Amino acid sequence: MSEDEIARVVVDAAYRIHTTLGPGLVESVYETVLAHELMKRGLAVSRQVPVTIRYQGVELEGASRLT
Repeated sequence: MSEDEIARVVVDAAYRIHTTLGPGLVESVYETVLAHELMKRGLAVSRQVPVTIRYQGVELEGASRLT
């Protein structure tokens, strides 16, 4: 699947979620539902992936997360 095709799938899923659930829910709800929608559509999904940050020569594991 090309990057453009993946982008179309993600935008379509996000639009469907927005029109179904509407605004105002906490972010974790949208994250969970988006992951579900993307997996239904055949995409591999990883959530809250820890990222190591280097600060002043020290590696701080899990200091940030990719969502």
